[in-house]
Amino acid sequence: MASKAITLAVRPRGKPVRGLPEETNVSSSDSTSELYHRLAAQAGTSVHRLRITKGSDGSTIPNTKGLTVDRTGLREQSVIYVKDLGPQIAWRTVFLVEYLGPLLIHPLVYFLRPVIYGTSESPSPLQTLSLALIVIHFVKRELETLFVHRFSNATMPARNIFKNSFHYWIFGGLNIAYWIYAPSAPTAQPSSPLLTYLALTLFTVGELGNLSAHLTLRNLRSPGGTERNIPRGPFFSLVTCPNYLFETLAWVGIVLATRSMGTVVFVVVAVAQMAAWARTKEAKLRREFGGAYPRKRYAMLPGII
Repeated sequence: MASKAITLAVRPRGKPVRGLPEETNVSSSDSTSELYHRLAAQAGTSVHRLRITKGSDGSTIPNTKGLTVDRTGLREQSVIYVKDLGPQIAWRTVFLVEYLGPLLIHPLVYFLRPVIYGTSESPSPLQTLSLALIVIHFVKRELETLFVHRFSNATMPARNIFKNSFHYWIFGGLNIAYWIYAPSAPTAQPSSPLLTYLALTLFTVGELGNLSAHLTLRNLRSPGGTERNIPRGPFFSLVTCPNYLFETLAWVGIVLATRSMGTVVFVVVAVAQMAAWARTKEAKLRREFGGAYPRKRYAMLPGII
């Protein structure tokens, strides 16, 4: 279809957006990304603060280079609604800050044991192992955030950083660290070699499997792209989100090593959240790809979730 200029009627969704024009001119062959950038420039705001929806059916118009204005169904004098999402922060920044909490808190509590617990005893081998496993896990998370993950959305509301960080800094940091490095903790006692080897095995398999799944997901999207594809590869035929399966496996290993209810609380909350995400992911894949997507019976844990 030949490209043609069209005029779109622009309306604010919710509170007024300062500087937002009442109409904007675009080409039908322009990408929706160009539409977003045009409106952001006209309003004098960040493109990441805007969400555009169609007036006809309320559906969201994605900010992507792979979709043209014409393919969204917008025509001459179509109405679009623009919502200001408020201050935004990069997903990558949020991830880095989240995982930094446990990386700071665990070594701090471990090395300040004489001050915190009033003990002169050295940490036990199991306490040292627990510290190593947790640090390795979160260093891996930080490295994946920097070099592996490709995010479908560039930003999230800035206020979310406090909610997200609470889970890691308090539950994964202070909550676990305080209990496992105490001189009265189960980790301070002699450990069972069999249980320790099992913990190490589960942790290693979990971390390597999780990394493998993340690399597969990374390769589904081009650098800077937002396109979606059907994930295929080892374990993706078994469950929707094998990255969550292996994440759970790694944390079961940490639970066996730390033998702490504080760790169990953190893992239970994390697994519940990952289960909700996995079910949402399965529903989204079925909706987006229809019959081309091989439906999964289990979203995260075979035979359970």
